[in-house]
Amino acid sequence: MRKPIIAANWKMNKTVKKAVAFVDDLKKQLSNYTGVEVVVCPPFTALNKVSEVLKESNIIVGAQNMYPEPAGAVTGEISPLMLLDLGCDYVIIGHSERRTLFNETDETVNKKLKCAFTYRLRPILCVGEYLEQRDAGKAEEVVYNQLIKGLADIGKDDIVRMVIAYEPIWAIGTGRTATPEDANAMHKFIRHILSEIYDQKVAAKVRIQYGGSVRPDNIDDLMNQSDIDGALVGGASLDVRSLVRIVKFKREIA
Repeated sequence: MRKPIIAANWKMNKTVKKAVAFVDDLKKQLSNYTGVEVVVCPPFTALNKVSEVLKESNIIVGAQNMYPEPAGAVTGEISPLMLLDLGCDYVIIGHSERRTLFNETDETVNKKLKCAFTYRLRPILCVGEYLEQRDAGKAEEVVYNQLIKGLADIGKDDIVRMVIAYEPIWAIGTGRTATPEDANAMHKFIRHILSEIYDQKVAAKVRIQYGGSVRPDNIDDLMNQSDIDGALVGGASLDVRSLVRIVKFKREIA
């Protein structure tokens, strides 16, 4: 049974003071809640203080990005060693905003994945299509290519440690959400591709979460799908009550 995972991606939001107050409240509200793995990904500036607050709690800290080298003359970047030093366990890689705004490619994503595994960080790999690609019937082709190129030379031992986030780009921050059935269909497709790259046993172990305008009012329907193992939450994760409701989703399926 794959343990559900809810990851909060705060993006470029919250000062250190606000981040600390948020996770202090979140920790209290989820202190005895163990059925879901909860990950909080604050901005780099707040990682240290957030990690201190969440130390020895059941909430895990993640970063939103990293550079695929341990150190070097790379102005403005952050390395995996720095993330480890700041208390990170997870790191988001290949988010659509990184691909779109900073021209990250599948090859760049692949380098970051390999580097993350080298330094024992657990990646959350993001894949997803634009609206015009979906309307043209190319959604599966786009996701297939992102997986094949992004996971090149990634072994079985590593793939089962990571999380894949399907985030249809047209649904991120727009208020639009793929129907639960459409989202689940893509999750099934991703799992099928993993079974082709690896095998069915490995594919069955990998957690695949949905990202794209996840909210308290749609999380239950999403999580009641067979292949959706969690959510990568953006805007709705900036409010404590909203995030707690998402973490405490109501699931009817076995």
